[in-house]
Amino acid sequence: ARAIDRGWESELALVIDASFPQALLLGILAELRASCPHTTVSLADAVLSGAEEAIVEAAADVVVTTRVPQGWLGDWLMDVEMIAVSSPAHPLQGLQRTLTLEDLALHTQVVVRDSGRLHPRDEGWLGAPHRWTVASLEASHAAVRAGLAYAWLPAHGVEEDIAGGRLKALPLAVGGTRRMSLYVVLVKGETAGPAARKTVELLQRHLPPSRQASIS
Repeated sequence: ARAIDRGWESELALVIDASFPQALLLGILAELRASCPHTTVSLADAVLSGAEEAIVEAAADVVVTTRVPQGWLGDWLMDVEMIAVSSPAHPLQGLQRTLTLEDLALHTQVVVRDSGRLHPRDEGWLGAPHRWTVASLEASHAAVRAGLAYAWLPAHGVEEDIAGGRLKALPLAVGGTRRMSLYVVLVKGETAGPAARKTVELLQRHLPPSRQASIS
């Protein structure tokens, strides 16, 4: 009631693409809580088209997505670098040469299942016959660390494992890294409440200009 009296929403729904850096998100949420402590926040991860569905179905107040659906407006936040990695003991690393698509096709790739229901995509899958599909980036990361598969994972999430020797970049001739753009959408537009607008402001403000071109 106090939140409503002050103009803040009583509830705020956020849908954030799973590739968004978690440490950065936690800092944003901490500042958001300080600004509107009586607003209840609902936070959900999304993969691929799941974030787009949250926008078109108006299932959230603020969405961070890799694609802005037609008819909506969004602001670019950052590019996330995705890097092809495996365990150092993986057979692909044992080849000790530059790898090709044919090399990858002989081994298992792990991909994260699209969280959308209407138009799911297989983005990132190479079409190889050996594929594991998991529910989260965390599960994909764990499978790669265990030596069961290779995957493209966010660089910001694997840099410590690479530095510590637990993961190793795959020496691909082409395509070893990819860049994926993230956008923020204020779903209700002009009618959005102050907590939703504050979230967008924090998302934009917590990205230093020197890091916006590449979060890694």
